[in-house]
Amino acid sequence: MASFFKGFSVLFLGITLLMSSCMVANCGNFYQDFDLTWGGNRAKIFNRGQLLSLSLDKTSGSGFQSKKEYLFGRIDVQLKLVSGNSAGTVTAYYLSSQGPTHDEIDFEFLGNVSGEPYILHTNVFTQGKGGREQQFYLWFDPTKNFHTYSIIWNPQHIVFLVDNTPIRLFKNAESVGVPYPKNQPMRIYSSLWNADDWATRGGIVKTDWSKAPFTAYYRNFNAHTCSGSCTSSNTKFPNGAWHYQELDAYSRRRLRWVQKNFMIYNYCNDYKRFAQGFPPECKQSRFL
Repeated sequence: MASFFKGFSVLFLGITLLMSSCMVANCGNFYQDFDLTWGGNRAKIFNRGQLLSLSLDKTSGSGFQSKKEYLFGRIDVQLKLVSGNSAGTVTAYYLSSQGPTHDEIDFEFLGNVSGEPYILHTNVFTQGKGGREQQFYLWFDPTKNFHTYSIIWNPQHIVFLVDNTPIRLFKNAESVGVPYPKNQPMRIYSSLWNADDWATRGGIVKTDWSKAPFTAYYRNFNAHTCSGSCTSSNTKFPNGAWHYQELDAYSRRRLRWVQKNFMIYNYCNDYKRFAQGFPPECKQSRFL
Protein backbone atom coordinates (compact mmCIF):
# COMPACT_ATOMS: atom_id res chain seq x y z
CA MET A 1 0.00 0.00 0.00
CA ALA A 2 3.00 2.27 0.40
CA SER A 3 2.95 2.74 -3.35
CA PHE A 4 -0.76 3.54 -3.35
CA PHE A 5 -0.32 7.12 -4.47
CA LYS A 6 2.14 6.30 -7.25
CA GLY A 7 0.69 6.31 -10.71
CA PHE A 8 -2.03 8.84 -9.94
CA SER A 9 -1.63 12.34 -11.27
CA VAL A 10 -3.62 15.19 -9.84
CA LEU A 11 -5.90 16.36 -12.64
CA PHE A 12 -7.93 19.52 -12.84
CA LEU A 13 -11.42 18.11 -12.45
CA GLY A 14 -14.05 20.65 -13.52
CA ILE A 15 -17.77 20.04 -13.12
CA THR A 16 -20.77 22.15 -13.92
CA LEU A 17 -21.84 22.41 -10.31
CA LEU A 18 -21.30 25.90 -8.95
CA MET A 19 -17.55 26.37 -9.08
CA SER A 20 -16.27 27.78 -5.85
CA SER A 21 -12.58 28.42 -6.26
CA CYS A 22 -12.09 31.01 -3.58
CA MET A 23 -10.87 34.41 -4.65
CA VAL A 24 -9.12 36.20 -1.81
CA ALA A 25 -11.61 39.06 -1.77
CA ASN A 26 -14.54 36.63 -1.40
CA CYS A 27 -13.09 34.23 1.16
CA GLY A 28 -14.16 34.14 4.75
CA ASN A 29 -11.89 35.32 7.52
CA PHE A 30 -11.24 32.88 10.35
CA TYR A 31 -11.20 35.67 12.93
CA GLN A 32 -14.61 36.89 11.78
CA ASP A 33 -16.26 33.55 11.05
CA PHE A 34 -15.04 31.15 13.74
CA ASP A 35 -14.37 30.76 17.46
CA LEU A 36 -11.50 28.63 18.76
CA THR A 37 -13.40 26.47 21.23
CA TRP A 38 -10.95 24.12 22.92
CA GLY A 39 -7.33 23.06 23.10
CA GLY A 40 -5.82 26.35 24.27
CA ASN A 41 -2.95 27.55 22.09
CA ARG A 42 -3.07 24.33 20.08
CA ALA A 43 -5.65 26.13 17.90
CA LYS A 44 -4.25 29.19 16.13
CA ILE A 45 -5.37 31.77 13.59
CA PHE A 46 -2.72 33.72 11.73
CA ASN A 47 -1.84 35.37 8.41
CA ARG A 48 -4.45 38.11 9.09
CA GLY A 49 -7.20 35.55 9.52
CA GLN A 50 -6.51 33.64 6.30
CA LEU A 51 -4.91 30.57 7.86
CA LEU A 52 -5.89 28.37 10.80
CA SER A 53 -4.11 25.42 12.37
CA LEU A 54 -5.19 22.73 14.82
CA SER A 55 -2.70 20.63 16.76
CA LEU A 56 -2.80 17.50 18.88
CA ASP A 57 -0.32 16.41 21.52
CA LYS A 58 -0.51 13.85 24.31
CA THR A 59 -2.30 16.33 26.58
CA SER A 60 -5.06 17.55 24.27
CA GLY A 61 -6.37 18.06 20.80
CA SER A 62 -8.09 21.24 19.60
CA GLY A 63 -11.10 22.54 17.73
CA PHE A 64 -13.17 25.43 16.41
CA GLN A 65 -16.74 26.23 15.43
CA SER A 66 -18.52 28.78 13.30
CA LYS A 67 -20.04 31.85 14.87
CA LYS A 68 -23.14 31.45 12.68
CA GLU A 69 -25.67 28.71 12.13
CA TYR A 70 -26.69 27.83 8.59
CA LEU A 71 -29.72 26.21 7.00
CA PHE A 72 -28.74 24.96 3.53
CA GLY A 73 -25.72 26.13 1.60
CA ARG A 74 -22.42 25.30 0.00
CA ILE A 75 -19.46 25.14 2.38
CA ASP A 76 -15.89 24.95 1.06
CA VAL A 77 -12.63 24.78 2.95
CA GLN A 78 -9.10 23.79 2.00
CA LEU A 79 -7.24 21.42 4.32
CA LYS A 80 -3.72 20.10 4.48
CA LEU A 81 -3.77 17.07 6.74
CA VAL A 82 -1.31 15.80 9.34
CA SER A 83 1.73 14.45 7.52
CA GLY A 84 3.96 11.48 8.28
CA ASN A 85 2.83 8.92 10.82
CA SER A 86 -0.67 10.16 11.63
CA ALA A 87 -2.02 6.82 12.89
CA GLY A 88 -4.57 7.24 15.67
CA THR A 89 -5.43 10.83 14.79
CA VAL A 90 -8.74 12.01 13.36
CA THR A 91 -9.30 15.37 11.70
CA ALA A 92 -13.04 16.03 11.63
CA TYR A 93 -14.82 18.73 9.62
CA TYR A 94 -18.59 18.69 9.78
CA LEU A 95 -21.93 20.45 10.09
CA SER A 96 -24.10 19.71 13.11
CA SER A 97 -27.10 20.92 15.07
CA GLN A 98 -27.48 20.21 18.79
CA GLY A 99 -29.54 17.90 20.96
CA PRO A 100 -30.55 14.22 20.95
CA THR A 101 -32.35 14.57 17.60
CA HIS A 102 -29.53 16.48 15.95
CA ASP A 103 -28.68 16.46 12.25
CA GLU A 104 -25.09 16.13 11.08
CA ILE A 105 -23.05 15.96 7.86
CA ASP A 106 -19.54 14.57 8.39
CA PHE A 107 -16.11 14.57 6.82
CA GLU A 108 -13.64 12.66 9.01
CA PHE A 109 -10.04 11.97 7.98
CA LEU A 110 -8.58 8.90 9.67
CA GLY A 111 -4.80 9.03 9.92
CA ASN A 112 -2.47 6.16 9.11
CA VAL A 113 1.14 5.06 9.42
CA SER A 114 3.68 6.67 7.10
CA GLY A 115 3.19 5.74 3.47
CA GLU A 116 -0.33 4.39 3.94
CA PRO A 117 -3.34 6.34 2.64
CA TYR A 118 -5.72 8.32 4.81
CA ILE A 119 -9.28 7.02 4.99
CA LEU A 120 -11.94 9.65 4.29
CA HIS A 121 -14.98 8.73 6.38
CA THR A 122 -18.37 10.31 5.59
CA ASN A 123 -21.65 10.04 7.46
CA VAL A 124 -25.10 11.65 7.56
CA PHE A 125 -27.20 11.92 10.73
CA THR A 126 -30.90 12.73 10.63
CA GLN A 127 -33.01 13.20 13.77
CA GLY A 128 -30.19 11.79 15.89
CA LYS A 129 -29.70 8.65 13.78
CA GLY A 130 -26.45 8.06 11.87
CA GLY A 131 -24.96 4.78 10.73
CA ARG A 132 -24.84 5.89 7.07
CA GLU A 133 -21.10 5.53 6.59
CA GLN A 134 -19.20 5.58 3.35
CA GLN A 135 -15.40 5.49 3.32
CA PHE A 136 -12.89 6.30 0.60
CA TYR A 137 -9.23 6.48 -0.22
CA LEU A 138 -8.17 9.60 -2.10
CA TRP A 139 -6.46 9.80 -5.48
CA PHE A 140 -3.74 12.09 -4.10
CA ASP A 141 -1.69 12.50 -0.93
CA PRO A 142 -3.77 14.93 1.21
CA THR A 143 -0.76 15.84 3.37
CA LYS A 144 1.41 17.33 0.62
CA ASN A 145 -0.78 20.24 -0.47
CA PHE A 146 -4.08 21.93 0.31
CA HIS A 147 -7.19 20.37 -1.23
CA THR A 148 -10.77 21.60 -1.21
CA TYR A 149 -13.46 19.67 0.67
CA SER A 150 -17.03 20.82 0.07
CA ILE A 151 -20.56 20.11 1.20
CA ILE A 152 -23.58 21.16 -0.85
CA TRP A 153 -26.72 20.90 1.26
CA ASN A 154 -30.09 21.80 -0.18
CA PRO A 155 -33.67 20.51 0.20
CA GLN A 156 -33.15 17.88 -2.51
CA HIS A 157 -29.81 16.33 -1.58
CA ILE A 158 -26.43 16.50 0.11
CA VAL A 159 -23.33 16.29 -2.07
CA PHE A 160 -19.83 15.64 -0.71
CA LEU A 161 -17.08 16.93 -3.01
CA VAL A 162 -13.30 16.74 -3.09
CA ASP A 163 -11.60 19.30 -5.35
CA ASN A 164 -15.02 19.82 -6.98
CA THR A 165 -15.36 16.11 -7.76
CA PRO A 166 -18.51 14.62 -6.17
CA ILE A 167 -17.73 11.53 -4.10
CA ARG A 168 -21.09 10.98 -2.45
CA LEU A 169 -24.72 11.91 -3.07
CA PHE A 170 -27.31 11.55 -0.29
CA LYS A 171 -30.79 12.18 -1.64
CA ASN A 172 -33.85 13.35 0.22
CA ALA A 173 -35.69 10.06 0.84
CA GLU A 174 -38.63 11.38 2.84
CA SER A 175 -40.91 9.70 0.30
CA VAL A 176 -39.88 6.31 1.77
CA GLY A 177 -40.01 7.48 5.39
CA VAL A 178 -36.41 8.56 5.95
CA PRO A 179 -36.02 11.88 7.81
CA TYR A 180 -34.01 14.49 5.95
CA PRO A 181 -32.05 17.38 7.52
CA LYS A 182 -34.08 20.38 6.47
CA ASN A 183 -35.36 22.12 9.60
CA GLN A 184 -32.42 22.42 12.01
CA PRO A 185 -29.77 25.06 11.34
CA MET A 186 -26.24 23.74 11.79
CA ARG A 187 -22.90 25.17 12.79
CA ILE A 188 -19.60 24.25 11.19
CA TYR A 189 -17.24 22.38 13.49
CA SER A 190 -13.73 21.03 13.17
CA SER A 191 -11.43 19.19 15.53
CA LEU A 192 -8.17 17.26 15.63
CA TRP A 193 -8.19 14.57 18.28
CA ASN A 194 -6.79 11.23 19.39
CA ALA A 195 -8.92 8.23 18.45
CA ASP A 196 -6.40 5.42 18.60
CA ASP A 197 -8.97 3.21 20.33
CA TRP A 198 -10.73 2.74 16.96
CA ALA A 199 -9.45 4.92 14.11
CA THR A 200 -6.52 2.92 12.67
CA ARG A 201 -7.21 -0.74 11.92
CA GLY A 202 -9.90 -0.84 14.57
CA GLY A 203 -7.57 0.46 17.26
CA ILE A 204 -4.73 -2.00 16.64
CA VAL A 205 -2.30 0.76 15.63
CA LYS A 206 -1.76 3.32 18.39
CA THR A 207 -0.70 6.96 18.22
CA ASP A 208 3.07 7.44 18.22
CA TRP A 209 3.41 10.39 20.61
CA SER A 210 7.08 10.78 19.73
CA LYS A 211 5.83 12.34 16.47
CA ALA A 212 3.67 14.95 18.26
CA PRO A 213 2.55 17.62 17.90
CA PHE A 214 0.35 16.62 14.97
CA THR A 215 -0.90 19.62 12.99
CA ALA A 216 -3.51 20.19 10.27
CA TYR A 217 -3.93 23.47 8.38
CA TYR A 218 -7.02 25.23 7.01
CA ARG A 219 -7.41 28.06 4.52
CA ASN A 220 -9.85 29.54 1.98
CA PHE A 221 -13.04 28.98 3.91
CA ASN A 222 -15.99 30.02 1.78
CA ALA A 223 -19.69 29.78 2.55
CA HIS A 224 -22.62 30.44 0.22
CA THR A 225 -25.37 29.85 2.71
CA CYS A 226 -28.63 30.83 4.26
CA SER A 227 -28.23 31.97 7.86
CA GLY A 228 -30.49 31.73 10.88
CA SER A 229 -34.18 31.44 10.02
CA CYS A 230 -33.91 30.85 6.25
CA THR A 231 -36.23 28.17 4.94
CA SER A 232 -36.40 26.13 1.77
CA SER A 233 -39.12 28.45 0.45
CA ASN A 234 -36.81 31.47 0.55
CA THR A 235 -35.60 32.16 -2.99
CA LYS A 236 -33.19 34.99 -2.12
CA PHE A 237 -30.06 32.90 -1.63
CA PRO A 238 -26.56 34.29 -2.13
CA ASN A 239 -24.91 32.58 -5.10
CA GLY A 240 -28.08 30.53 -5.15
CA ALA A 241 -27.10 28.00 -7.83
CA TRP A 242 -26.23 25.54 -5.06
CA HIS A 243 -29.83 25.63 -3.91
CA TYR A 244 -31.27 23.88 -6.95
CA GLN A 245 -28.24 22.46 -8.74
CA GLU A 246 -28.46 18.83 -9.85
CA LEU A 247 -25.52 16.70 -10.88
CA ASP A 248 -25.07 16.78 -14.64
CA ALA A 249 -23.96 13.81 -16.75
CA TYR A 250 -20.26 14.59 -16.38
CA SER A 251 -20.53 14.94 -12.60
CA ARG A 252 -22.36 11.63 -12.38
CA ARG A 253 -19.56 9.97 -14.34
CA ARG A 254 -17.02 11.43 -11.92
CA LEU A 255 -19.11 10.19 -9.00
CA ARG A 256 -19.20 6.68 -10.48
CA TRP A 257 -15.43 6.83 -11.06
CA VAL A 258 -14.75 7.68 -7.42
CA GLN A 259 -17.14 5.09 -6.07
CA LYS A 260 -15.81 2.37 -8.35
CA ASN A 261 -12.11 3.03 -7.76
CA PHE A 262 -11.78 4.58 -4.30
CA MET A 263 -14.74 3.59 -2.16
CA ILE A 264 -13.72 1.02 0.48
CA TYR A 265 -16.95 0.83 2.51
CA ASN A 266 -20.61 1.51 1.81
CA TYR A 267 -23.23 0.79 4.44
CA CYS A 268 -25.72 0.07 1.66
CA ASN A 269 -23.58 -2.94 0.64
CA ASP A 270 -22.97 -4.32 4.14
CA TYR A 271 -25.02 -7.52 4.03
CA LYS A 272 -23.62 -8.77 7.33
CA ARG A 273 -24.60 -5.62 9.18
CA PHE A 274 -28.05 -5.46 7.61
CA ALA A 275 -28.92 -9.15 7.40
CA GLN A 276 -32.57 -8.31 8.05
CA GLY A 277 -32.73 -5.80 5.22
CA PHE A 278 -31.05 -2.59 4.16
CA PRO A 279 -32.24 0.85 5.29
CA PRO A 280 -35.00 2.12 3.00
CA GLU A 281 -32.89 4.94 1.52
CA CYS A 282 -30.48 2.35 0.09
CA LYS A 283 -33.16 1.39 -2.44
CA GLN A 284 -33.41 4.93 -3.74
CA SER A 285 -30.02 5.20 -5.38
CA ARG A 286 -26.73 3.36 -5.53
CA PHE A 287 -25.09 6.76 -5.01
CA LEU A 288 -26.43 7.32 -1.49
